[in-house]
Amino acid sequence: MTTKTKLVPEKIQIADFRIINGHVECPFEFSDSDVEKFQSNFEFDMAFNHEKKLVKADLKINIITHSKGQVFNEAKSNFHIVFVYHVDNLEELLTINPETNHMTVDGGLSNAIASISFSTSRGILMTRLQGTSLRKFIMPVISPNNLLSKGKILA
Repeated sequence: MTTKTKLVPEKIQIADFRIINGHVECPFEFSDSDVEKFQSNFEFDMAFNHEKKLVKADLKINIITHSKGQVFNEAKSNFHIVFVYHVDNLEELLTINPETNHMTVDGGLSNAIASISFSTSRGILMTRLQGTSLRKFIMPVISPNNLLSKGKILA
């Protein structure tokens, strides 16, 4: 027997977001024309306040260049962005075992929160990295399931 998800995308709203940390380090001598590739890694965590129907999503992003012929430091950046979502029907998407206090989250909700957080962060970084040696970096498209299952992902 399959159960139909109770996720209704229209019941999810971004209530707030904050850039907790945003650091870009590009040595003056650095030439972005020598960048061969970008290495990035991501960490993602979620927390829930079921009484207030809130979901907090933490996304940490680290980026470093790999360049040809560089004899000095590579360009690098790290960001920590927090999103707070209000989910109107959160009580339908969380199951709490009263004996163990263990919470089970609907997979559709986790996937949606990860997807929205990641794609919104992509746009934030595109604007924040303009005018730096990291301006050509665009966060890759990844499976939110990978982000959720590992808590960390390298790309």
